Amino acid sequence: MVWEAERLTACGLVGRVSHMATNLSLDPNLLERALAVSGERTKKAAVTRALEEFIARREQKRVVDLFGTLEWDRTCDYKAERERR
Repeated sequence: MVWEAERLTACGLVGRVSHMATNLSLDPNLLERALAVSGERTKKAAVTRALEEFIARREQKRVVDLFGTLEWDRTCDYKAERERR
């Protein structure tokens, strides 16, 4: 019954991957400001939103950094491509 044991182990791991308890020492003033400006009701929700927005901004910055580095096909008619559908 090795297969059964492996399945149970895999199932147990799946549940643990999506949620992780973490102890952090956060600046209380920053946390209160984050609660105030985010409109979130809990500290956890405010921190989660802050992390999501931080990641989104960094990902956007990577896209902005690509401007001017890609070669564009000047013959491409993007409006004609839209109408082709």
